[in-house]
Amino acid sequence: MSPCLFCQIVAGEIPAYWIAETERAIAFMDIFPATPGHALVIPRRHSADALEAASDDLTACMALAASVGRAAVAGLGAEGVTFQSLARPAAGQTVFHSHIHVIPRQDGDQFVFPWPALPGDPTEIEAYADRLRGAFTNDSF
Repeated sequence: MSPCLFCQIVAGEIPAYWIAETERAIAFMDIFPATPGHALVIPRRHSADALEAASDDLTACMALAASVGRAAVAGLGAEGVTFQSLARPAAGQTVFHSHIHVIPRQDGDQFVFPWPALPGDPTEIEAYADRLRGAFTNDSF
């Protein structure tokens, strides 16, 4: 079995556009964004999906996801946010480490599920990461 991609990101073995972190969770940009500013929040501790994750990890991830969502509204001008977590292949999960998608939304956008798995432009992803980081307040998480 190949190493977990997200565990490698947590360990710093694979680069990622980090946005924020807590003791239990990290937030970083999705490199296959459904919409501009699409981020992921994962627990530091490995679990295959939300059905297997420890309750304290899920709580930490949702709190950080909410902070990322508020940053998307404040820093990106999102009019709403979709929070999405998929558990197991039948639900569409493709990376088997618990995670929450934080997808900035605009009224009338063309978001669809499943979204096309097309890589985003690294320069744009980094710019959105900078804007999200800049929109956090000290009491965000």
